[in-house]
Amino acid sequence: MPAKLSVNLNAVALLRNRRDLPWPDVIHFGRISLQAGAHGLTVHPRPDERHTRRSDLAPLRALIDDEFPHAEFNVEGYPDEAFLQLVEEHQPDQVTLVPDDPAQPTSDHGWSFVEQQAFLTPIVKRLKKGGFRVSLFAEPDPAGMAEAKATGADRVELFTGPYGSTYDDPEQAKRELEKLGAAADAARAVGLEVNAGHDLTVANLPALIEYLPHLSEVSIGHGLTADALEYGMAGTVQRFLKAAGW
Repeated sequence: MPAKLSVNLNAVALLRNRRDLPWPDVIHFGRISLQAGAHGLTVHPRPDERHTRRSDLAPLRALIDDEFPHAEFNVEGYPDEAFLQLVEEHQPDQVTLVPDDPAQPTSDHGWSFVEQQAFLTPIVKRLKKGGFRVSLFAEPDPAGMAEAKATGADRVELFTGPYGSTYDDPEQAKRELEKLGAAADAARAVGLEVNAGHDLTVANLPALIEYLPHLSEVSIGHGLTADALEYGMAGTVQRFLKAAGW
């Protein structure tokens, strides 16, 4: 089965937040995405709420529960106490833990699992006890996957930013794909499923799928939202689904 597509709504929320107005409506664009065939929605409610706001979570959860019960809700964030309480309140299907500093404009690196296993393990245990599937944001590096598995996590999400930045350099793109493939193989070897995300586009997604044929999910926001300006949200979701092999 091809990798499922989760539409990250942060860029839609960022545009909304430029004005004290309710549009573009994050819930509306989430609905359009799911109607067009997306398998889920992703949000990253940062502490400063410059993207998705905490107040977006309840209506997004309700949208999925009431209209698209087979879709999934993925909430990303740094696992401080406020974030953990947020996901416990809104019950996403998947929680993706990222090592973000609040000042970062976007997620730009994965966890160092060897160094941070002791920090992550009790957090993952708490989330697993709550019934959540847990994914850990990971560098495209085979090292540390055993330690990632030892935390109790179900998945890793491979950071594809370095691959996405090679849009004008095919040789470097191939080298980054080889790194991602090796990291995915190492993760699967210890029993972790593999997600991927960051700077993925219609142009670079097919090659990623080819190198990572067992990929479970891709989470895509910036490139998808940019394309929606040209093709519309529904048409863009369908383009990305086709690029992923659906």
